[in-house]
Amino acid sequence: MKTLTSGEIAEYCDVNLRTVIRWIESGKLKGFKLPGRGNNRVLVEDFIEFLERHDMPIPDALKSTANPSILIVDDEMPLAKSIQRVARRAGYESHIAIGGFQAGIMLSQYQPKIMTLDLSMPGMDGYSVIDFTRKQDKYKDLKIVVISALDHISLERALDLGADATLQKPFSNHDLTMVLEQYMSM
Repeated sequence: MKTLTSGEIAEYCDVNLRTVIRWIESGKLKGFKLPGRGNNRVLVEDFIEFLERHDMPIPDALKSTANPSILIVDDEMPLAKSIQRVARRAGYESHIAIGGFQAGIMLSQYQPKIMTLDLSMPGMDGYSVIDFTRKQDKYKDLKIVVISALDHISLERALDLGADATLQKPFSNHDLTMVLEQYMSM
């Protein structure tokens, strides 16, 4: 649990310390007081969320503190687990969503760097998920890797909608690892 002091936040935002204290006291910035002296502390995640909500740049020093993760979106659990095993072997944290709606919730919750996505899912299909995420400014840096058994025309459509890469099912673990490493290093 990494926290920041009011002074560190003031320095990042180039504002007066008193301004940061007012943000915390008014509830604009989620923080807490330490027992005893009552100094304010803010979780890094809460500070980053505050910056995003107010369209303020995230300092480079804080971008690296986030543990990049992968969101795996696939309604076929054995395949999702297979992708998860490859991601874990490559050293990445991952989460599984079994449908498009759940993916939307988990995108907000985990803020992954990469999302692997099946196109054929009941309810909200992969195309709808791509369309939704590309319309959200907060996901502009999210890399979308489509993993599907559909034909090349369907995969091209996914790329046209905003996917960054596609893999045909069945895929090789090596190919998936290479794609994940490529987008994690960006």
